[in-house]
Amino acid sequence: QVQLVESGGGLVQAGGSLRLSCAASGRTLSSYTIGWFRQAPGKEREFVAAISRLAGMPYYADSVQGRFTTSRDDAKNSVNLQMNSLKPEDTAVYYCAAGRIIGGFERDSYYGDWGQGTQVTVSS
Repeated sequence: QVQLVESGGGLVQAGGSLRLSCAASGRTLSSYTIGWFRQAPGKEREFVAAISRLAGMPYYADSVQGRFTTSRDDAKNSVNLQMNSLKPEDTAVYYCAAGRIIGGFERDSYYGDWGQGTQVTVSS
């Protein structure tokens, strides 16, 4: 089991940027695929991005492609999500999750460990 803690959420105006971090304890993060998901009020949780275990290849939902970037910092045992050109529709609670998976990154059921979430609010 890996313990995950997200940080970096907050309130930002449309067009602005935020950087989320997902710090891990208990296991080496590079041995897990880390997924980023978000859930807005009244909506289902949706896939945002993932970075694959070992090779660290990034994958993105179409809605954030070109605006969000995920990366891994092995020295800090953490994964980051850089969010640029934020839109009001990006407002949600953002979660990171860990899974020993090599595919199906967009499926939240494939991830076994989840962080507590961090709120991101984008004002228009």
